[in-house]
Amino acid sequence: MPTVPTTPSAAADPVITTLADRPELASRIWDMRDSWPAFSGEDALAWLLYPRIVAEFPEYVWIATDGDAVVARGFALPFALHTEERGGTLPANGWDAVLMWAFSDRRRGVLPDTVSAIEISVATDRQGRGLSGRMLAAMRESVRAAGFAELVAPVRPNGKPAEPDAPMEEYAYRTRGDGLPHDPWLRVHVRAGGVIDSVAPVSMTVSGSLAQWREWTGLPFDAAGPVRVPGALVPVHCEPERGYAVYVEPNVWVRHRLR
Repeated sequence: MPTVPTTPSAAADPVITTLADRPELASRIWDMRDSWPAFSGEDALAWLLYPRIVAEFPEYVWIATDGDAVVARGFALPFALHTEERGGTLPANGWDAVLMWAFSDRRRGVLPDTVSAIEISVATDRQGRGLSGRMLAAMRESVRAAGFAELVAPVRPNGKPAEPDAPMEEYAYRTRGDGLPHDPWLRVHVRAGGVIDSVAPVSMTVSGSLAQWREWTGLPFDAAGPVRVPGALVPVHCEPERGYAVYVEPNVWVRHRLR
């Protein structure tokens, strides 16, 4: 995929390229401090497939650098959405489904017709400066230049952890007085040209023993029922008598028409 160069507005602005253009940065993608909660890295598919994205799809990995420092990263994957089996409908098990479909399609030689964003993360000390929007714009332009008509994204609304009990079906469509989404990250997508499509109710699933959840969160996990965990979009369901807890995260599908 060709990289669409970005033109910095000031000398100190980060430069955004793909990993295909800067393969020497592969080992440094994970160095930056981000705002993902610790438990999110325990999604089984992410644990298995993220290293393969870096190795097999470097043209779908975007990196923002400021001098020698990596200050943002983005991942996407191409897959076939408009097949007889999938029918062009974005899946209910959003993020996890895209990971499975993309690698399955690659293994079977299925030609992709759509690209899905997987992640855009900004270093914690660079947040609030518009870098996430620049990363999304770079992703959109690269995907368009590669000939794709659509970029989709199972968006993880960044304001939702403050309202874990709010149904995602209501939160996703909540708007401000100007008609833009209430959620800041959804707002970035809509301003860039995205349209909210649907809620993916089982986009990511993280299960673990009570000991694991205590390690990931610092919480006791000793009572049955919902546990509100910092950084989680919805409560984690705890089953102390059975010794485990499960987090099922809903995301919001956004479609970006590129032509």
